[in-house]
Amino acid sequence: MSRTFRSLSFIASNTEEAQASRQELIRTYGDTDPHEADVIVALGGDGFMLQTLHDTMNSGKLIYGMNRGSVGFLMNDFAIEGLPERIADAVENDFHPLQMGTENADGSTSFALAINEVSLLRQSYQAAKIRVLIDGQVRLEELICDGLMVATPVGSTAYNLSAHGPILPLEAPLLALTPVSAFRPRRWRGALLPDKVTVVLEVLEPEKRPVNAVADHSEVKSVLRVEIRQSEDTTAHILSDPDRSWSDRILAEQFSD
Repeated sequence: MSRTFRSLSFIASNTEEAQASRQELIRTYGDTDPHEADVIVALGGDGFMLQTLHDTMNSGKLIYGMNRGSVGFLMNDFAIEGLPERIADAVENDFHPLQMGTENADGSTSFALAINEVSLLRQSYQAAKIRVLIDGQVRLEELICDGLMVATPVGSTAYNLSAHGPILPLEAPLLALTPVSAFRPRRWRGALLPDKVTVVLEVLEPEKRPVNAVADHSEVKSVLRVEIRQSEDTTAHILSDPDRSWSDRILAEQFSD
């Protein structure tokens, strides 16, 4: 079924290529303020798409990305011609981000959303020590590692994959719990979790082994406790070409070099 829309807004990353492409698209199709447009066309790479999705979360805006970056896993191929027809036929992907709540060494608390992953990373030369609780039950009393992350299916092909975590199909109601350079238990490679669980990560020996928490691009220094769950009341909307859907991309990634 074709999508009906009246106006497009073109936004771009700061690279010369992305900005030049934006101007060419505006000359061809015109431009509408992002707050008024039916569809926002984002030009850049995956980082710019993540930023755009964060900025438009819960706004109801549809985001159609075209790759003017490097990897562009979240983006569609770039082309000037036939853009309205491509957007009209695009597949809508709706998803809920992770929410991260932290308790910090300075007594403060913080909150952030993550589309890709929430990760804990050691802050110094000392390996981190982390206790892992799932729905209130201790599953790992002590994990010694460089870091630990909870990744969504969308983010499973990003940092999670680099840390040798599993690729998750977009439709899978799962989260990947993946260690970064686990030292003890040495053979623990992570876990697959239902996406409805609450994950709590407690930092052990925080003064000796300080740890930072990162939700996509939002970083919190020296955390003591991090609570992670899927946000049910927050939604992002992204459009993908039907011949290059996210599901197809994730499936293809599992058979790539």
